[in-house]
Amino acid sequence: MCVLLLTIPSIAFTQSTDSIKNKNAVGFDSTYVSIFELIDSLVKYPTRSETGSTLVTRVGYNSNIVAASRTFGLNQFGLSPGFTYYHKSGLYLDATAYWSQEYTPNLYLAIPSAGFMKVIKKWTFNLEYSKYIFTFSDSTYNPSYTNALGLSNFFEVKPFLFRVDYSFYFGQKSAHRIMPGVILNLEKKNWLGFKRVILYPSFYVLFGNESWQTEVPYSTSPADIYYRILHHLPLTYVQTSNKFGILNYSINLPLSLSLKNWNLITSYTYNFQHALPSEPITVTNSGYLSLSIIRYFNFKSNSALTDLMKLTK
Repeated sequence: MCVLLLTIPSIAFTQSTDSIKNKNAVGFDSTYVSIFELIDSLVKYPTRSETGSTLVTRVGYNSNIVAASRTFGLNQFGLSPGFTYYHKSGLYLDATAYWSQEYTPNLYLAIPSAGFMKVIKKWTFNLEYSKYIFTFSDSTYNPSYTNALGLSNFFEVKPFLFRVDYSFYFGQKSAHRIMPGVILNLEKKNWLGFKRVILYPSFYVLFGNESWQTEVPYSTSPADIYYRILHHLPLTYVQTSNKFGILNYSINLPLSLSLKNWNLITSYTYNFQHALPSEPITVTNSGYLSLSIIRYFNFKSNSALTDLMKLTK
């Protein structure tokens, strides 16, 4: 820190690694290539009394994301292959990897997950635990969060689907995230060779807590500064802040095209980043494109879940 003698010193801000690696970083709260994308489809067509076991494989691509949620502190873009196995009991296992030429090694993150999903009439809930395994060779990046517990709730009021997610991130530090959202379901059957085409614009608000550290001067008086220097006293002290509020608004426009056991999902997301009161961060609004190709393998001929994911009746 640079201090000018006999002048009012500037206040130097330093933000902890709880939230960012750089000021325009993004976390993993807005990804359609995920277990929640599949749950969205399930809830929109909750007509089955039977269930079966299903293996879902997928590969996704995200263009560069500049700003969204600030949870993990790195840009999420590139390829993201993964798979999910659903058991007819409602239990499931999921694994997703993230690959990009921008990082070393290129396969920079793996996320194994386990969860339970249950449909009760027009309400669906999903409970999930995820482990974040970072493989960065850059020793300067030390993620504070390496685990997450999540609870998602979906409520259907046609033609809308209301969603509320809660996530608790923990590791070296802990953080809370709450994300309510509303989804409009616009559907067309047997169009242009596809069994079903769905456009479901969505709006989300992300709430959460962030922590940061600020170096605050003991005094801005030139006489006090001179006195502290003469007596070898510190000029500043570190003040730790932790506040809760709105972190981000996002608008999503996903399009789902289904044909037999295949599903193509393309989505555009625009984020409106929001700083907490007194948070030393420069907010940046940005958009990104994502594309997902999904394949379903049914282990039971009358699997309700597979029929759902085919988006057929």
